[in-house]
Amino acid sequence: MKVERSALPGVLIIVPDRFKDGRGFFSESWNYKSMKLHGVDMQFVQDNHSLSASLGTIRGLHFQAPPFAQAKLVRCGRGRLFDVVVDIRVGSPTYGKWMGEELSFENGKQLYIPTGFLHGFVTREPNTEIVYKCSNYYSPECDGSVRFDDPDINVDWGVGSLEPVLSEKDASAPLLKGFNSPFVFEGS
Repeated sequence: MKVERSALPGVLIIVPDRFKDGRGFFSESWNYKSMKLHGVDMQFVQDNHSLSASLGTIRGLHFQAPPFAQAKLVRCGRGRLFDVVVDIRVGSPTYGKWMGEELSFENGKQLYIPTGFLHGFVTREPNTEIVYKCSNYYSPECDGSVRFDDPDINVDWGVGSLEPVLSEKDASAPLLKGFNSPFVFEGS
């Protein structure tokens, strides 16, 4: 397993080993002991799997507030997506900054996203599946979002002139400006 630190503190890019033979490959997508060696001491309680049928589908930018805040381990089960993370921890030197990583079935990359970050993605191929583990259960009362096209964050989704496919919730999400983040930066 290869683990890289990203430009945002706490966010990790993980590439599990793939053991290939004539049948295909085997890969261990999660191993508690291995991840603990890289500073991720996390118990996941929920797995999610979604399919986006159209190229250019954007889901995000989402978060769950305490007491149901969620860390996530995200991977692409089929197709290709660009995964985006935005720091919303008040007092963080990277508050409002974003980073993105292409996740695909082919590259096998995963992204570990701690609590205190917005999360979203855009599909780069039709029929793209995202699979992710969550450290806490979904709570509608704690669910929140920030606009995917917020000019202060300025995420480059890489969709060009393609009209993004959005949910009503994502299209009408509030901007980061004036947002009262429930997360506080507690140092590196």
